[in-house]
Order: sequence, then C-alpha cells, then structure tokens
Amino acid sequence: MLNLLQLDLMSLRLLVLAADTENLTKAADAAHLSVSAASKRLAELERVTDCTLFVRLPRGLELTPAGRGLAEHARHIVESTQRMAYDASDYASGVRGHVRLFANTSAVIQFLPNDLARFLEVNPHVRIGFEEALSEKTVQSIEDGVADVGIFADNVAASNLDKRVYRRDRLVVLVPQEHPLADRGSVSLLDTLDYDYVALNQGSSLLRRITDAAASAGRLLKVRIQVSSFDGISRMIEAGLGIGILPIASLRPEVFEGRLRAITLEDDWATRTLYVGVAKNSRLSPEATNLFNYLATVEDDQ
Repeated sequence: MLNLLQLDLMSLRLLVLAADTENLTKAADAAHLSVSAASKRLAELERVTDCTLFVRLPRGLELTPAGRGLAEHARHIVESTQRMAYDASDYASGVRGHVRLFANTSAVIQFLPNDLARFLEVNPHVRIGFEEALSEKTVQSIEDGVADVGIFADNVAASNLDKRVYRRDRLVVLVPQEHPLADRGSVSLLDTLDYDYVALNQGSSLLRRITDAAASAGRLLKVRIQVSSFDGISRMIEAGLGIGILPIASLRPEVFEGRLRAITLEDDWATRTLYVGVAKNSRLSPEATNLFNYLATVEDDQ
C-alpha cells in the first residue's frame, strides 16, 4: 500500500508537467529545477509508487498507462492545493466565504454582470468563483456538488434542484437587411425554415429549443454554420451566411448600426425563462444562500 506521506507536491507537479510536455528538459525548466534534479525526483516517484511512469526515449518521454493514470490524479491534487492556497489568501485578506456559480451563455451575456456587480457591492467580502457552461452542464455540476448555485434554461430537466425564476428573455430572428424576411414585422419559426441557419454549437439549450420546435412542425433546421457565441452568430449573419435566433437583449446596439435587422418571433416558446437553482436539501453556506435568494428576486426589483 502506497504511503501518501512519501509523496511531495513538487514531485507531483513535476509529474504533471512531464506528462504535459513529454520532455524532461521542458518539465524541469517549468518547475525551476535542473534536469538532473528533475530526473531524480521522477525516479524517486517511480520507486515510491512501484510503477514505471515513463519510457525514456532519445527525444523525450512517453507515458506508460500507469503514468497517465497517476498524472491525472496528481493534476487533481495540485489543482486542489492551489485552490486551497488561493482560499487561504482570500480569508487572510478578509474574504468570509466562497460561492461556486455556473451559468449559461444567455445569462452571462444579458443579465449576470450587472446583477453580480450589485450583489458584490453589498457583499464585498464574498468571493464568487464563476464558470460559463451549457445549461445541462450547469445542472449536472450542481447535482454533483461542483457548483453551489447555477443558472440554466427552462427546457433542461432539473428535477433534483430547488429552482426559482431568475429572468425572462425574448427570442428574435436576426437577418441581413437585404434578406427576404427583413421587411416583416414578425414571423413564425415555420416562416424561416426554408433558409440556412447560423446557430450555437451542439449541446446548447437554445439550439435544442429551436430544433425541437422545428421537429414538432415536421421540419428540419438547416444549420449551415455553428459557432460558440452570440457575437459569432451576429457576425456570420452580417456576412450573409444565414439567419439566426437569439435573445434580443444579447444583441449589442452597434449590431443594428450595421446590416442586420431583428424580427419578432411569434411562437409561444420564443419567450424563455431562465432559472436559478441549487441542490435540494443542500447545506449551503450563508454566502451561497444569500446569492441564491438575491438572484431569485432580482427580476422583481427591476
């Protein structure tokens, strides 16, 4: 049985660097060690674990299966230690608590920056660790305990969460000014399905919403290009590569100074609800509870 006390963080970090670079010299440089010192540390790590971690080649290192597995464990240990160091530094400087917040792109682009700024103005001693993620990943992260609080779209299953309304947004069809639909005051999804679409990448709740609505009408969405951001959609549409559906509040004012037009989408599903959620029966910190309650009532204050 491996004695964990025989492992040291420097050697574990060196293992991660060697795995990433597959080169002893580069790993030693990144760890601020001489090549001989780095070689001795890796050899000692192999002795302690009783595993061959690398095959030494003339031009570098090749990980063994044991090396790949232990390097991944080492990566988690090093990252956890770094987070502990950051947290200790925060507590020393007066931070009273940390909250892990995940949110989908729609929330990030439209609402969250201003909402968080107001929350932190009143709660300056709270540190929020934030990650932008797809709605499904956000829900899964809450269920797995990776996130304390999450914001996600209403068409993602979240039966294990305590969820409340965060915000509502309205979807519009974005087209070039010379497009055949550009003179319409409003359209239904069915009116748009003969045209090529620019859409978000696979897995986004917005793309699923549109493709599900098209499928309900017995049609397919003709996706020509997929991108990772609303701004990317706007730029592709402006270049004449298709049309798209986006939340109206995600469109920057300068978008309309160009060659684009936003058309009202008539379908009932074009009004979306964004939820804020936490795990049911979770023991949240006071800071996480405060953030959850704040985000659940912020729409009422507008």
